Amino acid sequence: MGFVTSAISNKHGRKTNQDCFDYGFINQRGYWVVADGLGGHQGGEVASKLAVESIVNSFKVYQEISSDAIQKYFEIAQTAILKQQKKIPALSEMRTTIVLLLADPQFAIWGYAGDTRLYHFRSGQIIYQSKDHSVPQALANAGDINPEEIRFHEDRHRLLRALGQEHQFRPSITAEKKALQNGDAFLLCTDGFWELVLEKEMEHDLANFPDPKRWLNKMQDRILARALERANKQHDNYTAIAVFVKSKDNYN
Repeated sequence: MGFVTSAISNKHGRKTNQDCFDYGFINQRGYWVVADGLGGHQGGEVASKLAVESIVNSFKVYQEISSDAIQKYFEIAQTAILKQQKKIPALSEMRTTIVLLLADPQFAIWGYAGDTRLYHFRSGQIIYQSKDHSVPQALANAGDINPEEIRFHEDRHRLLRALGQEHQFRPSITAEKKALQNGDAFLLCTDGFWELVLEKEMEHDLANFPDPKRWLNKMQDRILARALERANKQHDNYTAIAVFVKSKDNYN
């Protein structure tokens, strides 16, 4: 198996883009990471960049793909953020969400904290969707609201977990590697992306645009169209990475 990747990131209606992402390959092992920074005084921008750089640098050193490795990479990023918080008082409240996908030609594994999501598609359908660490997700888990209400809930931006929270550092990490199949796809995206693209639309666009760049562009068109419909609202940054799994004889 091999991987085809495309990514987009846009500050959208904000003055700065506090999202950060990166991806790459080392010895046929791939990493894909997206972060969405939180906090004033440009703290969110610092936190997301610091988290991504720390994780990528750690992966380049250890090159391990496992649940324990993801925990280690997250802990290294967490330590880097806490250290910077103490060093610069203006950044003491900075936080960031994170989602990390690691894969080799046969298996994938992932982890996250906050409401930056990972979707796993097989045969064009979502077979896994990460559950946000947020107040609305907790309400949905308890049956108090429907999952569809998370997008528009008044507390949708209240997070329960994130990197930079000293006493609430509990990322969710898959316990075992997941076997990959030809045609699988992954979507890693911040809330500024998934809030404006429904899951059924993700599946529909994937069926009609079986190429990561074209798929992302179509979903971006939906975001921009909905932003025009809501011209009186301040629109969040949005970032997404699309990853397609293909057998090497199916490469274009």
